[in-house]
Amino acid sequence: MSECNFGHVVIIGVGLIGGSLARALREHDAVSQITGVARSRETLELAVQLGVIDHAETDPVQAMKDADMVVLATPVSTIGPLLASIADHIPAHCVVTDAGSVKGSVADAARQVLGEKIGCFVPGHPIAGTENSGVAASFAELFIDHRVILTPLPENKESDIRLVEAMWEVCGARVVRMSIKDHDAMLAATSHLPHLLAFSLVDFLSQQERHEEIFANTAGGFRDFTRIAGSSPVMWRDICMANRDELIPLLDAMERQLSSYRVLLQNHDGEQLEQAFDRARAARRKLPKLIKPANKKNKS
Repeated sequence: MSECNFGHVVIIGVGLIGGSLARALREHDAVSQITGVARSRETLELAVQLGVIDHAETDPVQAMKDADMVVLATPVSTIGPLLASIADHIPAHCVVTDAGSVKGSVADAARQVLGEKIGCFVPGHPIAGTENSGVAASFAELFIDHRVILTPLPENKESDIRLVEAMWEVCGARVVRMSIKDHDAMLAATSHLPHLLAFSLVDFLSQQERHEEIFANTAGGFRDFTRIAGSSPVMWRDICMANRDELIPLLDAMERQLSSYRVLLQNHDGEQLEQAFDRARAARRKLPKLIKPANKKNKS
């Protein structure tokens, strides 16, 4: 049982992230009530049936009554309009946060629609997920040992930031703080670019004349590399468009990297190609120690 209780938590967007957060908070007895908000009545009925939420609402304004904490777990393009719709109905004591993968555009939209209430909004991003989506795919352990990045605004109260930190820590996450600029630059490189590359490769191969035969003969490496291409196209469209200022320079640099490999192949320069691969392997081997706690055994 958790020592924290966050009272009435409203989760707008009861999918993989929102549903998993609800499950985790409930599992640790850290809430008095969870209200789920979604456009689809079918999604809400399933969430209630699965025991993920206590109460269902299709109208976010109605859900705001007596809310202590509001979490926006919807695509980044919807966060601004959602904040605009609830701005006049956020209780004075209520803290609002989000789970968006891009923070610059979200913070700009929040500042525009919330005005003097901007201090109640603490931007956040759980670095967790799977290629599956929907409340049926949610599970309470999703955030264990995963990072949650908070990008606090100057107007935020320290007590509100700590409250959001505590919520994610109850779920087993490791919370860090960084600037919005650093967040968007780092996530562009480590998350958004890999998704673009995976989508691009599968899209490219699917247009080849013998694509069915190609896919029928794929090995484990192809499936591992392209697993994330099974993610929501709508969600990743929004993320890539919202963070395009960071992504475009990375794509330019990636094109130059691939071109350099092409030159090595043309020149039959196996030695330099091996050195490039060796550098990549050495960097990859360091990854588990960097992303997991030192006292945790984990698979890489």
